[in-house]
Amino acid sequence: MLRFSLGDNQQPLRRVLCLGAHCDDIEIGCGGTLLRLLDQNPRLEFYWMVFSSTPQRKREARKSAQLFLEKTVASRIVIKSFRDGYFPFQGARIKDSFELLKKSFFPDLIFTHCRNDLHQDHRLICDLTWNSFRNHLILEYEIPKYDGDFGAPNLFVGLRNSLCKQKIDYILRCFQSQRGKQWFTEDTFRATLRLRGIESNVPERNAEGFYCRKLAF
Repeated sequence: MLRFSLGDNQQPLRRVLCLGAHCDDIEIGCGGTLLRLLDQNPRLEFYWMVFSSTPQRKREARKSAQLFLEKTVASRIVIKSFRDGYFPFQGARIKDSFELLKKSFFPDLIFTHCRNDLHQDHRLICDLTWNSFRNHLILEYEIPKYDGDFGAPNLFVGLRNSLCKQKIDYILRCFQSQRGKQWFTEDTFRATLRLRGIESNVPERNAEGFYCRKLAF
């Protein structure tokens, strides 16, 4: 398995954009990777944007984002209230949010939803990410769900066990409104990390998987 580092002395990683359709998507999809990046470089600047929320979910999401970004020196957390499940019918307004975002933040790395995700809200966020950011490294994360749309990621980030535990603890602690869902459990998140660890053969034994459509050296 070929291994490489994000950023180097010639072009260091400085700004990271995290995009999620719903309040727990970023944490589930790439929370462990964000924790690892901040462990390695707390000088990173983050822009964390969630597009759908309710008052309770917004409080949960803000608390969670603050925990995940605790080590960073600079972060901005934006949580919007577009209607869950109706993103394709609100596309123009969501597109306007992207247009404003790309004029105010210039990321080196972007985390967003997977293009082949069967959830319509997730797909729209991915489409608008690629539409708005055309000269950036974009990594698409995955979300476990009833639809069964897990695929075969082509980029993996190894995570030591302490980071896996931290990620899962933060998610379960913050998102109390989701605890009644049968999939929202520690074993779901742990199993996903372990499965991707097996597939990537990383020494840490656990990993998050991403889809990298374009990468230039």
